[in-house]
Amino acid sequence: KSAGKVYDFDAGAFVLNRGDCVIVETEKGLGFGSVAVTPKIIKKQNTCKPLKKVFRIASEQDFKQREKNKETEKQAFACCLEYIKQLNLAMHLFSVESTFDASRLTFFFTSEGRVDFRQLVKMLVKQFRVRIEMRQVGIRNQAKMCGGIGRCGRELCCSLFMEKFDPVSIRMAKKQGLSLNPTKISGQCGRLMCCLTFEDETYRDLKKSFPKIGRIVRTTNGRGKVVRHNVICGRISLRMDNGSEIETGLDTIIKEQK
Repeated sequence: KSAGKVYDFDAGAFVLNRGDCVIVETEKGLGFGSVAVTPKIIKKQNTCKPLKKVFRIASEQDFKQREKNKETEKQAFACCLEYIKQLNLAMHLFSVESTFDASRLTFFFTSEGRVDFRQLVKMLVKQFRVRIEMRQVGIRNQAKMCGGIGRCGRELCCSLFMEKFDPVSIRMAKKQGLSLNPTKISGQCGRLMCCLTFEDETYRDLKKSFPKIGRIVRTTNGRGKVVRHNVICGRISLRMDNGSEIETGLDTIIKEQK
């Protein structure tokens, strides 16, 4: 996966380069993966538990198995959608994943509430004769797994490189002087854009040197009330005593008054 979590494995005697495809040992059996970071020697005390091993370098047969799994996933997706309609379940299926050995199918879905999918699982087990797992995830996880293009024109951050979701609040948008229109600060998932967190710490540090909005300050241009911050440019907007509004730099402030 392009934004899948990166795991550490013991490469053993294998000489691997970034991008090489390998078969590795996982908790759910053998798995197919690609090398994200070239192997390096680490000290034993740096690892809390023994690393699982790279089983082998992927062969032509392994690539065929992966393609076969993809076809199974497509069939399982279409079949599950049909069963959901038959059972009239309030759930939105968006992805199906198969283990490398094809012994388990995991169905990912979103729903506003809890779903009784016991009958659905029975029907799927009867159809595919493998272990079935139903996994309900949040709307942000759906966007991460499905991918897409954000309003900035780039691939979704969560799908491209993010490994986990950090809390996002409307206060971050206010701090950065962004429009509070939900359509402008919401991502494809309908939640606040994750990128609001990227610059939050920078804005927080820069704003420490700014007088608070509403404060009366005295500058070389005269006395005025702070009405806006231009954090990136290091400037503030003042409403002067004569009613006019000006923008000036922080270096022009002589004295700040309450």
